[in-house]
Amino acid sequence: MGALGTLDFSIIAVYLAGTIALGIYFARRKQTSPEGYFLAGRDLTWPFIGLSLFATNISTEHFVGLAADGHRLGLVAGGWEWMASLCLIMLACVFAPQYLRHKVFTIPEFFEKRYGSAMRMSLTVYFL
Repeated sequence: MGALGTLDFSIIAVYLAGTIALGIYFARRKQTSPEGYFLAGRDLTWPFIGLSLFATNISTEHFVGLAADGHRLGLVAGGWEWMASLCLIMLACVFAPQYLRHKVFTIPEFFEKRYGSAMRMSLTVYFL
């Protein structure tokens, strides 16, 4: 393995330019409301929503951390993921109806409606 060459840098530049162009294109499209942004205008079907949730949940921790735990601890490392599925069911059955009833799209927005704007700001600062 050697240093990056001209072709490598060209591929990276084209990829970055394409990503920026795509972002600008979609940013210029009309955003009618926060609901339109956060919920994609309520136009997505369940497979896309499910894939989005799955992709949001996957991170480096899964590819590196859980693989290392699987090697080190064995099958017991998968217990974490099985418990996560129970938490997702609880989220769908208990918390999601609360969000839908209050017509909120983010957790800080829910806290603002329930406890006031000071709580929303505190939660936002905490998350950052």
